Amino acid sequence: MTSLSPARGFDWGNLGVRAASAAILLPAALAAVWIEMGPGQPAWPFLLMVVVAVARLCVEWGGMTAPTARTRVSTAVCAAVLTAVFFAQRDNMFIAWGVLAVGGALAAVVARGVSERPGNAALGVLYIGAAAVCFIWLRSMPEGRWWIFMTFAVAWTADIAAYLVGSLVGGPKLWPRFSPNKTWSGFLGGLAGAVLAAVALAALPVFNLNPWAAALAGLCGGLAGMAGDLWESMLKRRFGVKDASDLIPGHGGLLDRVDGLMFVVVMLSAFRLVNHLGWGH
Repeated sequence: MTSLSPARGFDWGNLGVRAASAAILLPAALAAVWIEMGPGQPAWPFLLMVVVAVARLCVEWGGMTAPTARTRVSTAVCAAVLTAVFFAQRDNMFIAWGVLAVGGALAAVVARGVSERPGNAALGVLYIGAAAVCFIWLRSMPEGRWWIFMTFAVAWTADIAAYLVGSLVGGPKLWPRFSPNKTWSGFLGGLAGAVLAAVALAALPVFNLNPWAAALAGLCGGLAGMAGDLWESMLKRRFGVKDASDLIPGHGGLLDRVDGLMFVVVMLSAFRLVNHLGWGH
């Protein structure tokens, strides 16, 4: 993600490539979330999207953290995460989280001797797996597709608003050690965009969430998205790579594109759990 950028003028060429990529990927993602087999039951396109995304994220994680043994590490991480996804899709959430814990430990064992830091394999299982399990759980809940749409809206609006405000306003850097292009103005603009997106979506009559709860969800989701963006920047600096891959023109790898989204879905899943228990209606 390229949010929170300083005021150096727009890169219109890159922006056009990014827009073209988004125009292809966005409708496909929204359609996969929308289609249902029955009330609250996502259809196979949603599950296929999750499985394909997990597989690709694991490949990028292995290539970034263990370039000399990417196949072995990617396979170990992917096997653990997809096993957790299997149980999450069947609403066995306790088993799914247990699989992530055990699978992370096993992935670290598999990575011993072929990775500089075997713990990175375990980190990949938890990082990718937590987002995948939360994504499936959130979609399976009542009004699940609307909560997923809110997750998308918060993550994407925060990213776009941060990019625009950071580019136009500039100002002091947010965390120059790990991400020198991010500014405080972009950070605040992104948070404002996330709140507005959440409130606007919650105003739809099909969404049973009051505006104040939506605003708080948007604020916390925006903070989570910014944290995910900074986290990914820190990881890439640690591993000495510019992008996780060159899969998506104008965006880099899938991991570069969904770093904030992965944090947002975990945060909004926590909000959905609290809402399910009776708060925010």
